[in-house]
Amino acid sequence: MTVKPLVVIDVVGLTPRLLEHMPNLRRLGAPATLGTVLPAVTCSVQSTLLTGRPPRDHGIVGNGWYFRDLGEIMLWRQHNGLVEGPKIWDDARAVKPGYKVANICWWYAMGAATEITVTPRPIYHADGRKSPDCYTTPPELRVDLTRELGRFPLFSYWGPKAGLPSSSWIIAAARRILTTERPDLTLVYIPHLDYDLQRFGPSGPEAIAAARDVDQALGPLLDDASALGATTVVLSEYGIVDVSRPVDINRALREEGLLSVYRQAGMEYLDPWTSRAFAVADHQLAHIYVHDEADTAAVRKVISAIPGVDQVLDADGKASFGLDHARSGELVAIADPDAWFTYYYWLDDAQAPDFARGVDIHRKPGYDPAELFLNPKDPWVKAKAGLALAKKELGFRYTMPVVPLDPSCVRGSHGRLPDDPLDGPVLLSDASLDQSTYAATDVKDLLLRLAGLKTQN
Repeated sequence: MTVKPLVVIDVVGLTPRLLEHMPNLRRLGAPATLGTVLPAVTCSVQSTLLTGRPPRDHGIVGNGWYFRDLGEIMLWRQHNGLVEGPKIWDDARAVKPGYKVANICWWYAMGAATEITVTPRPIYHADGRKSPDCYTTPPELRVDLTRELGRFPLFSYWGPKAGLPSSSWIIAAARRILTTERPDLTLVYIPHLDYDLQRFGPSGPEAIAAARDVDQALGPLLDDASALGATTVVLSEYGIVDVSRPVDINRALREEGLLSVYRQAGMEYLDPWTSRAFAVADHQLAHIYVHDEADTAAVRKVISAIPGVDQVLDADGKASFGLDHARSGELVAIADPDAWFTYYYWLDDAQAPDFARGVDIHRKPGYDPAELFLNPKDPWVKAKAGLALAKKELGFRYTMPVVPLDPSCVRGSHGRLPDDPLDGPVLLSDASLDQSTYAATDVKDLLLRLAGLKTQN
């Protein structure tokens, strides 16, 4: 059996509008429309692309959720065991044993049955410091990549300094792996468009500049794939839209006496164990967990009345969107097209937890795009950042209290299904595509066909 090598590049945030400014990608061929899933967020969409199933089947109902068996809200877990169902490599190996897969920064990489893995993984020191690094399989790959490319640039992968260096590092790692390891399938995640499109929105010059920058950076990888005879597929998970209204869904629940907090050291923490209802905010979608079924109707009434909320899905609504999994909230809220959900639950900024002012994706009980900004209202913010970095370099414990608590600076978001295909994801390839439109659930079979491992039904 002849197997065609595949390089699949996830350029997150890529849309038909941005593709107009990206000549290297356009040379692959005419783009097809790619239908996404609800929620249109990284972890859910990537899991659908790799399993061919909606969230109701693979269980990734967002970038995080309330783990009922643990009583904890957790975002950005990394273990592939959370993704239910066979992945593309499982189906490929049923046809071709020994099918070799490299995963370079797609999510849920740890513990996956892939021969090669590269994924961000900081060093969490015992004294509280965090240092940039990555996790790889095989382990010696981390040593080689670090020696050749430098440490994984974690602070340009997310946070106020997020920018092109992280995507450039990933591209360089992908080029090395592609040419030295010759995988049958190489998955590459390129995050760059996510940053300025959330900071400034997709309509301004910053979005066009970001598109041009990442297109130029991708050129050598596209050339390498072509020279090696691989088929290249470029796709995206979602498009980012302009927003102007942050919606404080948890504050509304608290004001109605439904959400509880507990206090330590003058700071408030969301208390999921005693709350009658709380929301896990995830861009333009929020899972609302209701402790007592008898409260569901009242909670839905509260949520529906919040300005900026477009829909509130009950059991039937979740089923209609393929989101009826046990991990989902009893209710799911979808924001208006120009709105998005904050995770904020405190009513006085003086009582906000210390992690709220820092980049802390694992302790915040919801997604926080304000982490992309230095607080514009603090004239000393750069000095504070510099002092914190100095403490870090000297080996002292430090905090980085630089993130704003005013979310109005955020200008782009995603998560709801696109209202206009021009604002939605795309799929293009240097191989002939047999359709002008694909659903996200179609991508797994398409890739298997392009690899020569499956025939057209």
